[in-house]
Amino acid sequence: MTAIDRTGIVAVVGTGTMGQGIAQVALVAGHPVRLYDVAPGRAEMAADAITARLDRLVDKGKLTPADRDTACGRLSAITELAGLADAQLVVEAILEELGAKQQLFSALETVVSDDCLLATNTSSLSVTGIAGALRHPGRAVGLHFFNPAPLLPLVEVVSGFATDETAATRAYDTAASWGKTPVRCADTPGFIVNRVARPFYAEAFRLHEERVADPATIDAVLRECGGFTMGPFELTDLIGQDVNEAVTRSVWEAFFQDPKFTPSFAQRRLVESGLHGRKSGRGWFDYAEGARRPEPHTAEPCPAPRTVGIHADLGPAEAVREMIAEAGIEITPDRTPPGTRACIVLPDGTRLALTDGSPATDDPSGRAIHFDLALDYRTATRIALAPAVSVGPESLRSAIGLFQALGMQVSVIDDVPGLIVARTVAMLVDFAADAVGRGVASPQDVDTAMRLGVNYPRGPLEWGSELGARWVRDLLRALDGAYPTGRYAPSRLLCRRAAAQEKLL
Repeated sequence: MTAIDRTGIVAVVGTGTMGQGIAQVALVAGHPVRLYDVAPGRAEMAADAITARLDRLVDKGKLTPADRDTACGRLSAITELAGLADAQLVVEAILEELGAKQQLFSALETVVSDDCLLATNTSSLSVTGIAGALRHPGRAVGLHFFNPAPLLPLVEVVSGFATDETAATRAYDTAASWGKTPVRCADTPGFIVNRVARPFYAEAFRLHEERVADPATIDAVLRECGGFTMGPFELTDLIGQDVNEAVTRSVWEAFFQDPKFTPSFAQRRLVESGLHGRKSGRGWFDYAEGARRPEPHTAEPCPAPRTVGIHADLGPAEAVREMIAEAGIEITPDRTPPGTRACIVLPDGTRLALTDGSPATDDPSGRAIHFDLALDYRTATRIALAPAVSVGPESLRSAIGLFQALGMQVSVIDDVPGLIVARTVAMLVDFAADAVGRGVASPQDVDTAMRLGVNYPRGPLEWGSELGARWVRDLLRALDGAYPTGRYAPSRLLCRRAAAQEKLL
């Protein structure tokens, strides 16, 4: 371990919410901590706020009064940068403006010792660019904490182009010694989390813009079928539409307006209207006192069919076969013509198939209903169905009744390629694979970052392995055919893994 010794001074420059949180983490870990802010009196106010937080930890029984007093004795606010001269680590948490950060790092370099580690908590700017103003840029590293820093375990340790390996390792080990879960990544736009997570928001917003379903329904399907803790509409209302849209736009521009990262027009209009989410009282949803949250579209109860046929292996949805039998629905002998894709056949001949990225209306039978991917069909409490335009109401009612008999609520949406969960998960898998393929981070670190940083139910690469690279690639290729802009073109690494799977068959 090359972690900074617990007696080593940690300095935090910038004492807003993130700065205070980082200072608290270092303080509780046992370091002397110094606070500095260019605004007069801000550092002292931050010290008081941190003390108050420690008092609350005492009230909750998570910290003893003696440990609180000892920690507070190690905390000090200073009024001049010169007071950081003996710091072993300085973490910068000022405004997200490249020039300001460069100016601060240049000033720090004239004050601190040559072996002092300089870290930036930036979430969207280039660590390489911030360190570019230094005489010795090898000492600079990204330490990207997630808000609230005292509670969330993930820290992205970002190596800039000139970062010394010893500096990155020292930062990684220090974060680990503070009880955090650090992951290593290269200095690319969005690092790991803010890069890989973009489709979670972008696909939902696109579905809304295409009037496939309303925000409440899309959120419900991703939560209750996809297993995500929050839907993208409610989550961005919590984050702040202005904040989320700014990150999306920053990553898009940093990737030279790559169509894979294209921002949402609908979200831009929200921001321009000042509808920033919970903090403004309204975003996608209304948070005014007494306002009622819209309910997701849920189909009325329908009778389940007494019998169904099942043709071929249902792939990622194979668990549905057992669930149908357990529900007491008879599975009749399969009479579907050879060459037909895997499906559940309703008594009237309508085919229920797991989405493959194509519209149900394109099915050669002319009578198809696509259903969505689930994290786990046995625990899913909602499913999305997308009927072809030629499917009659009675056939749709039969499909609805089937899934209701399996214990799921049903949301009927417009016939859209990839539905909701499947296209979102496929894009997350592809973005994760692309990050690994480009050397941004290891597969393990990508999955760890996405589980801990944004609380995904499963790491996207693990999810992709369970689904199979071929299944994900083929779904994305179908989406790419439906939307030929390059947005859905599968990454090189995903295609290589899919090809390797094919050779094993």
